[in-house]
Amino acid sequence: MLKLALPVLVESLLVMMVGLVDLFLTGRYLDNHHVAAIGLMAYVLWMIPSMFSVISIGSTALVARFVGAGSTADARRVLNQSLLAGSLLSLLIIGAVWWLGPNLLELMQLESDALGPAQQYLNHVIPVIPLMMIQLIGTACLRGSGDTMSGFITMSIVNVINITVGAGLVIGIGPLPQLGWQGLAIGTAVGYMAGGLIILFLLLRGRAGMQLKRQLLRPDLSVIKRILKIGIPGGADTLLVVFCHMWFLSIIYSLGTLAGAAHGIGVRIESLAYLPGSAFAVAATTLTGQFLGAGQPERATRGALMACLVGGGVMILSGLLFYFQADWLTSIFANEKTAAVAADAIPLLQLVAFSMPSLALVIILNGALRGAGDTRVPLIFTLLGLLGVRVPLAYYLAWSEVNIPLLGITLAGQGMGLIGAWYAMVADVVLRSVLVVGRFYQGGWRKIQV
Repeated sequence: MLKLALPVLVESLLVMMVGLVDLFLTGRYLDNHHVAAIGLMAYVLWMIPSMFSVISIGSTALVARFVGAGSTADARRVLNQSLLAGSLLSLLIIGAVWWLGPNLLELMQLESDALGPAQQYLNHVIPVIPLMMIQLIGTACLRGSGDTMSGFITMSIVNVINITVGAGLVIGIGPLPQLGWQGLAIGTAVGYMAGGLIILFLLLRGRAGMQLKRQLLRPDLSVIKRILKIGIPGGADTLLVVFCHMWFLSIIYSLGTLAGAAHGIGVRIESLAYLPGSAFAVAATTLTGQFLGAGQPERATRGALMACLVGGGVMILSGLLFYFQADWLTSIFANEKTAAVAADAIPLLQLVAFSMPSLALVIILNGALRGAGDTRVPLIFTLLGLLGVRVPLAYYLAWSEVNIPLLGITLAGQGMGLIGAWYAMVADVVLRSVLVVGRFYQGGWRKIQV
């Protein structure tokens, strides 16, 4: 478990460091409207990769099953067909983002001073979406085979490139011009480009039994269908989470630029807690899939529970840091212009600290269920939590009045503002943790055929 989780943990730390450095540079060298814009871009850069989860989730589960059963040739075929399907999907995503991107940014209710910078950032990201796909799907297949070091090494290089280029262009270090906000966008695009090329190179050479072969790139609808059978519900789950987070974010941006900026700082710092959760979720996914493929369901259960114990323990420690050191954490990302925004993020971190045990269960056990191919039931839980609790409760707690469209009804809200929206977020996480624990102990995931 640790062999699988620790490289992913460091890799996730490197991914997070890119976002934190971007936030640091924005908060230190730019203005509040840039802080709000970078907060939105964090969600957009989560949304675009999540679209590929309809393939990557199924790819990881199938590769893990085949490797566990000793069939490397079948696992290699899954890799090739996954990248073929991903290439077609990337073209659709480029078209959709290019066409709908401006409308999406406007729907987020971002104020006009932050809307222009957000669009400029997005325009730099769109051309590198195919390389983003190669990195995401290629890494997912390698993880299914048990190789988590490739992703770690790749992100180490990408992290250095991204931070060096981004920081150099924002500040104007050495021969690099001082481009400010545009420099952040260029650094992000160059980082994604490098990551895709590195993974492509590794797969062309062959790694952990995974290799790109021209003859295996011919469309095999039976394999693609098996990938999508698992991936579509799992991907729908991920995309639903992103969609509802974007909806949730629009509620926050409706409270003003300062609320959006404070939320962005809070979420970026909270992402520290996602690192161990995501890393041990990957370990749980791989262990569950491989042990079930080997016909050892008891070991699959034990692997998932051990991942919860260790990963959850680290997340609880992160929660203690959030609660007792919130003022220090937020001050890192502030200057004289953005100090008030950072102060508004302090109570957000102290509140979310109490949700760490529940968040750990949601992240890690969902990873275990995905490794087993059980993606439909978690999708239902996500629907209940996000659409049934988080979004409506955020409206009620954050706003003073809630207008229900079509019905023409106006309800009195609590008017708590940003902190009210975060109370809704915590309530959603707690509910979903109870549901996913119940599903795991019910045990139906052990019998699913992929």
